[in-house]
Amino acid sequence: MKVIKHIYSSGITGLLILVFASCSKETFTEINTDPNRPVAVSTPSILVSAEKQLMNTLRNEEMNLRGAQLYAQYFSQNIYTDQSRYVVTNSYADNYWTGLYKALNNLNEIILLNTDEATRATATAGNAGTNANQIAIARVLKAFAFHSLTDVFGDVPYQSYGNADPDFQALQQNPDNLTPAYASQEKIYTDLLEELRQSADTLQKYAAATTFGNADIIYKGQNAKWAKFANSLRLRLATRIAKKDPARARTHIEDALSKGVFTSNADNATFKYTATSPNEAPLYRATVIANRKDFAVSHVLIEALQGRRGPFTASDPRLPKFAKPNVKGQYVGQPYGLTLAAGNMFPTDSISLPGDLINAADYAEVLQEYAEVAFLIAEYRGWDQAAYEQGVRASLEKWGVTSGEAAAYVAALPAANQERVLSQKYLALFNQGVEAWTEIRRTGYPLFLVKKDDIIWSGIRSGSTVTFRFTPEVGSAAPTRFVYPLKEQSTNRANYQKALANQGDDVTSTKLWWNRE
Repeated sequence: MKVIKHIYSSGITGLLILVFASCSKETFTEINTDPNRPVAVSTPSILVSAEKQLMNTLRNEEMNLRGAQLYAQYFSQNIYTDQSRYVVTNSYADNYWTGLYKALNNLNEIILLNTDEATRATATAGNAGTNANQIAIARVLKAFAFHSLTDVFGDVPYQSYGNADPDFQALQQNPDNLTPAYASQEKIYTDLLEELRQSADTLQKYAAATTFGNADIIYKGQNAKWAKFANSLRLRLATRIAKKDPARARTHIEDALSKGVFTSNADNATFKYTATSPNEAPLYRATVIANRKDFAVSHVLIEALQGRRGPFTASDPRLPKFAKPNVKGQYVGQPYGLTLAAGNMFPTDSISLPGDLINAADYAEVLQEYAEVAFLIAEYRGWDQAAYEQGVRASLEKWGVTSGEAAAYVAALPAANQERVLSQKYLALFNQGVEAWTEIRRTGYPLFLVKKDDIIWSGIRSGSTVTFRFTPEVGSAAPTRFVYPLKEQSTNRANYQKALANQGDDVTSTKLWWNRE
């Protein structure tokens, strides 16, 4: 019995060894695979994730609402007023940097799946579209994401599809490059323009095709509209570098205009959120869901729309679209940049909060729109009157102003010149915080923004006359960039220091390449 038992036990032990050996080679993976998480993710699924990540980051509460929207003086805080006076938390930069690179990695994954011989055939399954068209759309969105990064920080790690420059080391895999070099902003802009040109040409060649289908929230996969967006974005970027590289800018502007840019609001590039959780718009999440009223419309914007500040004297019909009246039915802006001690002087029921249109759960966040394109054309053509009027009319139309109100307002406009065109562009860019802040840095307009030592409010309080002036806590003017994330200073220190040697100190007053004299 002992022998038999021993043989039996040995047999069982051997069988178990064989089973577990087989398991480790053949079935262990199956046992540990979640059947609800597919091994291969379709490129349309990756695209919708990338688009949402991109817009969530660009319009997040930190960078957009507590940063750029304040720097542009569209909003003014009525609680934490120090942020209106340029006190910036380092985590804002960290989260913006991380969020955009996550979106870029997703977009680059689409390109890799469409170029790898092992996956390029399956990448086109269903209504995903051809390899070439998928790559082109991913390149356009990558260009948008990278320009959103470099316009905030300056030199950044960059990656190109069509250029093997050794300085372009971002997004590298197999092996991963965890310490990529920083490319200069000059190199980045030069390559972005080429990426957009090549992508637009591909998409225009196959203009009738549909790519990614309904997974593409922005254009529902319409190649022709993506081509227009690529050329319109090229117009934006070329204009931005016109003073630094006029010949290159002119070449790209002329080429983009000849091949087709936005011609109406039907072309606008927007990402529309939903009215249901968890896909509500960022401002809605920061106010309604969070049950907070930190952000009011600034007195600067309200007065400009009322015709009491800036070069326009007519009442602007966009006022009730941008802002809500207070409890008395009046439009009253929160004084921009009050001290913390004075922040509670204006209860939220006495001032104008963001309007229902921009604070809707299903708001369509703008990547670029026709009004901006018209103003860019007006600038390129020496402050052209027709393009100026087209830009104003397009903005009014986009915000739902009636045709009669729009016609009356346009008829009352003073003639086009630099100040008026760029001031109207500022109004049209409302709620596009980073782009508006970028244009203020590039042009210096509008002139009516609050500056250091300006009076921001004067009146009677407790029987005495009180006057408040704008006194920044950091620097003497609005930041010209954000500082790099703290993690870059520790994990990628050598390349971080090279970037500073090329660009200047890592402070918010250092000017970016396209903004230097």
